[in-house]
Amino acid sequence: MDPSTVTIGGDMPVRRIGYGTMQLTGPGHWGPPADTRNALRILRHAVHDLGIDHLDTADAYGPHTVEELIRQALHPYPDHLIIATKGGMFRPGPNQWTPCGRPAYLRQCVELSLRRLALDRIDLYYLHRIDPTVPLADQLGALDDLRKEGKIRHLGLSKVTADQIDQARGYTTIAAVQNQHSVDTDDPALAYAERHGLAYVAHQPFRADPTFSGASPDGRAERTEHVLRALLQRSAALITIPGTSSHRHLEENSSMISAGFGS
Repeated sequence: MDPSTVTIGGDMPVRRIGYGTMQLTGPGHWGPPADTRNALRILRHAVHDLGIDHLDTADAYGPHTVEELIRQALHPYPDHLIIATKGGMFRPGPNQWTPCGRPAYLRQCVELSLRRLALDRIDLYYLHRIDPTVPLADQLGALDDLRKEGKIRHLGLSKVTADQIDQARGYTTIAAVQNQHSVDTDDPALAYAERHGLAYVAHQPFRADPTFSGASPDGRAERTEHVLRALLQRSAALITIPGTSSHRHLEENSSMISAGFGS
């Protein structure tokens, strides 16, 4: 097994350092970014120059903004690129996130993401958040129907516990789990994913680290490498998707690809 990759769903290998795109939006993750040209350049630089083969996004980022930026920047997509997106979150305004797991809404989310991304099939589609007001069987049943129709390749879950993953696997095949995870995180979902052959995608790996605030460029680059190395050594099932709207930070986050942890 290649330690620099994780194979999602048994047939979709990706490097262990990807790119999370949530920062390519306006304040409160609402509306377009302040500099759209910069966002497009970052996406192209990540994929074409830095060797990133896994982009993570969601229809709720903007909403819809980042999926449209990905298409504008990168379509037609290179063969090696894996695009993961999410659905099932309603955005009434900046910094407002409301789960909506009604089956008809989830089907609409998938169909519109396919259109915005100009895809016939989404490589990895996450239920962005389990909606506690809708039976989980109904939420996953709607997505599993879309998978059987060929519109989704693999299904994932976002922001879930180990018990929720176990329950979900009783209804359909789950290929990946995405939770916030940094060096001080103890998430039982990671051990569950490792035991059951699921990919574990860690977003916001630097969130709990105060040393990034005000650090010098050299100090930040060194700390970035330390954090990413520690995370990737934690589990062979772990993929991390640091996000940024800065070219310099993107390059720092991606530097370990050439060092053998993501290539």
